[in-house]
Amino acid sequence: MNLGRLLAEFLGTMLLLATVVGSGIMGVALSQGNDGIALLANAAATAGVLYVLIVIFGPVSGAHFNPAVTLAMRIRGEIDTRTAAAYVAVQVLAAIAGVTIAHAMFGQALLQPGTHARTGGSQWLSEGVATFGLLLTILLGARHRPAALPALIAAWIFAAYWFTASTSFANPAVTLARALTQTFAGIRLVDVPAFWLAQIVGALMGIVAASAVGPPRRHP
Repeated sequence: MNLGRLLAEFLGTMLLLATVVGSGIMGVALSQGNDGIALLANAAATAGVLYVLIVIFGPVSGAHFNPAVTLAMRIRGEIDTRTAAAYVAVQVLAAIAGVTIAHAMFGQALLQPGTHARTGGSQWLSEGVATFGLLLTILLGARHRPAALPALIAAWIFAAYWFTASTSFANPAVTLARALTQTFAGIRLVDVPAFWLAQIVGALMGIVAASAVGPPRRHP
């Protein structure tokens, strides 16, 4: 097992969650009760840090930071089962560490059981669509525009924050970790399993769709 790859996944996932939760806290504090401004700050910070983290860690680990992405890469045979399992374990631990760091930076209790209700068909559909689009972006972006992949992923997540009812978790490790915060980014623990199911279904559909599109056409 390459420890450098695992460290890259840990650091990337940890910094992603610190940004998601920390920018949510800051956005609420500065927006004077305007949820739209808070969401804009949250989405922009998340997209920005995703771009940076994918650029710096992509060459090391592939910059998954997401069990759904790791599952896709395992299904496609790009990583083996042992590596995939190690990636997922590291991603989950790192996501929780990122939440605690965000809380610590703002002087809050390190772990807080989530209280933000996110349930119902619209939320589950949103998570399926968000994860479907993320996998489609990754797989087709890597095929057609690999150099643009960091920007493509960041752009998709920024957009999905705004056009989905769930604000686009699209990541099982992120979802679990956000059940440990009562801040703007939080979710109740009881709502996590349904989000996971929707995310996995969305990811699998994204894999199928990317395969169905096929390779680019060659012109004589």
